[in-house]
Amino acid sequence: MREIQFREAIQEAMSEEMRRDENVFLMGEEVAEYNGAYKASQGMLDEFGAKRIIDTPIAELGFTGIGIGAAMNGLRPIIEFMTFNFSLVAIDQIINGAAKMMSMSGGQLPIPIVFRGPTGNAGQLSSQHSQNFDSWYANTPGLKVVVPSNPMQAKGLLKSSIRDNDPVIFMESELMYGDKGDVPEDNEFLLPIGEAEVVRSGTDVTIVSFGKMMKVAFEAADELAKDDVSAEVIDLRTIRPIDYQTVVDSVKKTNRLVIVEEAWPLAAISSEITYHIQRHAFDYLDAPIRRINNWDVPLPYAPTLIEEILPNAKKTVQACKDVMYIS
Repeated sequence: MREIQFREAIQEAMSEEMRRDENVFLMGEEVAEYNGAYKASQGMLDEFGAKRIIDTPIAELGFTGIGIGAAMNGLRPIIEFMTFNFSLVAIDQIINGAAKMMSMSGGQLPIPIVFRGPTGNAGQLSSQHSQNFDSWYANTPGLKVVVPSNPMQAKGLLKSSIRDNDPVIFMESELMYGDKGDVPEDNEFLLPIGEAEVVRSGTDVTIVSFGKMMKVAFEAADELAKDDVSAEVIDLRTIRPIDYQTVVDSVKKTNRLVIVEEAWPLAAISSEITYHIQRHAFDYLDAPIRRINNWDVPLPYAPTLIEEILPNAKKTVQACKDVMYIS
């Protein structure tokens, strides 16, 4: 093990897979000469050259389509969006192209492609650059959606995503690129897509989250521990497919569930999990499930309003106490 930054874990995953498979290449805005907008492709142009680390114009529709066509012809593209807000320009290519091609071709055309980049709030970037697209893309059959919460997951899940024969949406966060964490020194270190992780055992209440909201979940669990409340914390890691069973098993033990998600509340991942738990673990619930989501408004610019609108540890702690009927 050695401690590296999240951005370094992304770079290592891509570089190791490019050394392993000459069909893998990276394409996007500023990924080459500038070493990536967030320095997640640092040094890759020098090692792999301009034919495999490809700078593009500001034209997401175009280079997304090129990537999908390359995947249809046997290559394994990694398409970087400077932010997933910009993927809206290319969403027809992703939804009507990448996601459906395997089915529409009767299995003849797998699309082994990874679309990666940051999603969600990244500070004072205002409404058009602060949206969460996790549940949007997870609503689409044919796509897999991965949302790592630390450098180890970033590396292990990205390597698995690059090797996968289906299109993968790989969601990162601008606020996490500088986060540090231990990562195994193993070129074959992989984490499975579709398996959640119980990252903290507990007995009184289950807290479920993913991505950078795991920081909120951990902070809330620490605060609850001061009041002798034992919170079990689950990191979904993948939201298509969702590992429902790990959540069900936890709720059967704790009898209470709080879900923390940085997303608008309508048709969110937290909505889906809430339905599934009431369907498959209703008799084990001692209280209604609580969700902590963004307010149902575009994210503003003012930092005081951002703080009010986003999920945080205080809201999560209160929700956990509410489902335990304590103050």
